[in-house]
Amino acid sequence: MAQTTPQPLSSNAPATLVQRWRAWWRSLSPVRQDRFAALAPLAAVLLFMAAIVAAFWYLRVEEGEREQEALRRDLEYAQQRVRLRLLERQEQLMRIARDLANQDMERTQFDQRAETLVSQYPELQSVTWIDDRGQVRATHSAPTIAGSQVRVAGEALQAGSLTADTYALTRDLQQPVYVQPESSANAPAPLLQLHVPMNVQGKFAGVVLGEYSIDSLLRYATPTEVLARYAVTLIDQNRQVLAGTPLQPRGRAAQWMPWSAKANEYEVPVSPVGNGLVLRAQAYRTSLGVVGSGLFWLVGTLSAMTAWMLIATWRHTRRRMQAQNALVMETNFRRAMENSVLTGMRALDLQGRITYVNAAFCQMTGWSEAELVGQLPPFPYWPESEYDNLHARLKEELSGKTVPGGFQVRVRRKNGTLFDARLYVSPLIDAHGQQTGWMTSMTDITEPNRIREQLSASHERFTIVLESLDASVSVAPLGSEELLFANKLYRQWFGSHTGGHLQLVAQAGVLPTAPSSAEDEDGLMGLPTTSLTSATSENAEIYLPELGKWLEVRSRYLSWVDGRLAQMVIATDITPRRLAEEQSARQTERAQSVSRLITMGEMASSVAHELNQPLTAISNYCSGIISRIRSGNITEEALLTAMEKTAHQAQRAGQIIQRIRDFVKKSAPNRQLADVPTMVSEAAELAEIELRRHNVRLTHYVAARLPQVMADSILIEQVLINLMKNGAESIAQAQRPLSNRSVELRVVPRQVEGQDGVEFSVQDTGKGLPQEVQDRLFEAFFSTKTEGMGMGLNLCRSIVESHQGRMQAENLYNGPEVTGCRFSFWLPLAAPANDTADTVANAHPPRTNA
Repeated sequence: MAQTTPQPLSSNAPATLVQRWRAWWRSLSPVRQDRFAALAPLAAVLLFMAAIVAAFWYLRVEEGEREQEALRRDLEYAQQRVRLRLLERQEQLMRIARDLANQDMERTQFDQRAETLVSQYPELQSVTWIDDRGQVRATHSAPTIAGSQVRVAGEALQAGSLTADTYALTRDLQQPVYVQPESSANAPAPLLQLHVPMNVQGKFAGVVLGEYSIDSLLRYATPTEVLARYAVTLIDQNRQVLAGTPLQPRGRAAQWMPWSAKANEYEVPVSPVGNGLVLRAQAYRTSLGVVGSGLFWLVGTLSAMTAWMLIATWRHTRRRMQAQNALVMETNFRRAMENSVLTGMRALDLQGRITYVNAAFCQMTGWSEAELVGQLPPFPYWPESEYDNLHARLKEELSGKTVPGGFQVRVRRKNGTLFDARLYVSPLIDAHGQQTGWMTSMTDITEPNRIREQLSASHERFTIVLESLDASVSVAPLGSEELLFANKLYRQWFGSHTGGHLQLVAQAGVLPTAPSSAEDEDGLMGLPTTSLTSATSENAEIYLPELGKWLEVRSRYLSWVDGRLAQMVIATDITPRRLAEEQSARQTERAQSVSRLITMGEMASSVAHELNQPLTAISNYCSGIISRIRSGNITEEALLTAMEKTAHQAQRAGQIIQRIRDFVKKSAPNRQLADVPTMVSEAAELAEIELRRHNVRLTHYVAARLPQVMADSILIEQVLINLMKNGAESIAQAQRPLSNRSVELRVVPRQVEGQDGVEFSVQDTGKGLPQEVQDRLFEAFFSTKTEGMGMGLNLCRSIVESHQGRMQAENLYNGPEVTGCRFSFWLPLAAPANDTADTVANAHPPRTNA
């Protein structure tokens, strides 16, 4: 593989770069070239602004560094001056302490020297001599010191005070100690204390306490040129200002301005005091420096003008590019729209010559644009049989007699086929407002015409179906007496007005009731706020005397074709069904009576035996009374007792006969509030006769405080008697021993599916129900008895279900052995008010008993 050696850079390298730049520029698309050209002014503005900001920032940083360096030098100089002044005072106090320790100075001499120091040096406010016991021997204070800070000869240092603690520290260290007392809001300005120890032959002999005014120390120790140039302050270790006036912080708005830079400051601790006393200097902004110079503002103004001009140029260039692009896009869009629109467009000049057709027009007719443009009538797409009609239409079109809704014509394709089209004509106006011809739009309506014909035929078929219905159908808007639709049967019954519709609605009660709360009500029409078009009312059966018919009325809300809310009512003639139901109810009532008669016939011998007992007792009482009257051996009291017993037995026989008579006689169902214990006791008393015949014990339990139920007591007693009699017969068939021959009747409260009710259960000790019998237990005419009709349990279940109750049967087990059967039914505490007892036979299909 050949290797290429690098060529040396020739003198025409710049020309080569220019050529490459031009080649790259030419390789770009016109759109990208326009974009780069539009962005060039903006890039120049950004670069120019960046250069101005960088120059300003550099000058400002350099100026700040110079100021900071000058501040540091000046403050260190001031710190040296303060330090020297403190050291001089410390040296003078140490001389006094040495003279006192060597006993070379008396108290009067101490007072003189202290007064000389205090008066000569303003920062020194007080000089105090404290002995080794902590008592003040002598002191001298300046007149400017506060009264609370003046010390009195003879007083002792207070234990726990800062002065006493520093005194102890000085005694331990045996060297001078500075201390800065803490400042408070209400106390006078704190004084800087210097404790100088006195030693007598190595023993501590007290201290010489010098107290300095920090404010005077700052004022007289700091050079005046530093004070004039900076804001000098003395602060403690907690950043609290002890002397001097610091600069106020600048406002939030000023901090964001470019010339409002933060003031330079510098801090240095004051030795020999240490970090407890810090000297701080803040530079005054005496001038604006570079920012305040006229040159800066001139450059800034020129820069702003240059930037504004560049931005204006860039915006103008961008607007021109946008206008050019918008024009190109608009032209392309209009051309694409004309080519993609499904409506055919044709333009005619004032003489009727075709000047323009779009792609859709050519596609509809089959002729190309070249074949149509420039043609005069008759046009190639005109059918030959329609020449006269189309010439007349064209003449009207050119004269300006256009129809607003357009007109329909037949158009011939190039292949000879025809199609229906609708033409809309409008004047063609140019940009100067002059009419240059006529613009015609053509739409193929062959398919809409076909669909319209199909819809018309479908509507006709639908109307025929509705007219042939055996139900009345009517539609009327809410709040109006207009009848929107009525079929043939409605018109036969009620005529062509809304009276029948409103009568059906009002009598059937299918209008929505007024809601009880504002949330469920529409304030405009008082209707439910739920979706009415999807809500169907329940069926209602009404009787119309004027027609002599029973009608089943159904109602539904719907949105009519014009958007109005309407109500459709469908009324079906149910007169034959009602007659059949009434006939079935009568048959059921007769079946119930027959069932009761059969039951009493089966119980006849037991009833006769039951009646024979009170009748025999009456006969015996009467015979005994007659015998004792004839013999004259009877008293009035014995006679009264015998007559009362005779009357009781007669009443008992009458009650038995009346109860049997009420049970057997045919009577209309009467559902009313019935007492459960009374029904149970009467049914048990009648059934106990039959149970004693089969040697079966009857036990019954009724829960205390049972509420009343809405029921027909005779029908419920019939159910209980039938169930107890069936239980006794099952025990007899099972041939149970006497100890295991019992029927238990229990009545307890029970709640089913959240509804309170009463449960009746009859439990026997018979042989139970086989599986094949359980499956057909309630079918009509099914019985396990050879002489049975198979209607007992079917009627019992129908009676219970007509009371909105439920009935069921189940075997009782002791391990795998069947020990009996349990029949139970449940009645609600209150049945619906409109429920009637004549639906006993229709509550469920016929079922049978076992």
